[in-house]
Amino acid sequence: MENRSFELTSELTMHYFVIPPGGKYPIFLFGLGIYFFCLFCNLTLLSLIILHKTLHRPMYFILFSLPLNDLIGITAMLPKVLSVIVTETNTIYYPLCVLQAFLLHAYGGAILFILAAMSVDRYIAICMPLRYTTLMTPRAVVCIISLVWVVDILFIIVLFSLQARLPRCKSVILSVFCDNPSLLNLTCGNTLINNIIGLFNTAVMQALSVSIQAFSYVKILFTCLVMRQSEAKTKAVNTCVAQLVILVIFEVTSTFYILSFRFKNVYSDLQKIMGMLIFIVPPLLNPIVYGLYTSEIRNIFLKALKKRVLGSTK
Repeated sequence: MENRSFELTSELTMHYFVIPPGGKYPIFLFGLGIYFFCLFCNLTLLSLIILHKTLHRPMYFILFSLPLNDLIGITAMLPKVLSVIVTETNTIYYPLCVLQAFLLHAYGGAILFILAAMSVDRYIAICMPLRYTTLMTPRAVVCIISLVWVVDILFIIVLFSLQARLPRCKSVILSVFCDNPSLLNLTCGNTLINNIIGLFNTAVMQALSVSIQAFSYVKILFTCLVMRQSEAKTKAVNTCVAQLVILVIFEVTSTFYILSFRFKNVYSDLQKIMGMLIFIVPPLLNPIVYGLYTSEIRNIFLKALKKRVLGSTK
């Protein structure tokens, strides 16, 4: 019991970047600017969906989970990194490390499932428009959103439950943030099962998300090819392009990070930066991409901005 208490309250040492002299405050201010810009963009998107009744539709209720998830991901990672840069204290308590790892993994899985749910919604709307209102009822939307988060969290709980059974005997994390692999490196037990389950979880989550999206967008593509109404076709394509761009952004940043460990000549600081990009780039670009490609969100935002600017000048 005492040993367990020691593990829960002990500090871990993390390997952060080597910051050049005089670079601490410029890097901190740059990172802080990125964080506040992400907060502004994602909170704006959330506010637009909440406040404007024209957006109270299944598509946007499902979309609501995306900026919410982005806020979870970037907030779980970036503030801690920025605080270390300023205070030059590279320690973290074990329970906080586990919490950060849990949130970051939940963020990664949720993106995949949210995009899959959004593709299904667009598939029904474009390929079965006459049945859309009967299929995408409020109850169905709640079930879809609940399924996204419940399945994601269950996957992560299984992963971390297996990790918790192993004894911890190390206190150095070779990363700028905590994740399941870094927590496993702290243990002394046999991690074969953990590695197998971890790879299995990743493969299943990727396969489910990509297969659902591939099916939906192929069907949408064929439907758009036979559409006669050019306006409806353009609207459908723009919505799908936004979702595909978001998927590509996440997959590219994730792939670069994973591949960086396959090459021995990649600097450790570069690997750490690539890891951070997974939790910075999507939250930074997702609301912008959706704002550009979705005319309803773009028009509502511009009207609200114009109203505020004109109101402030009077």
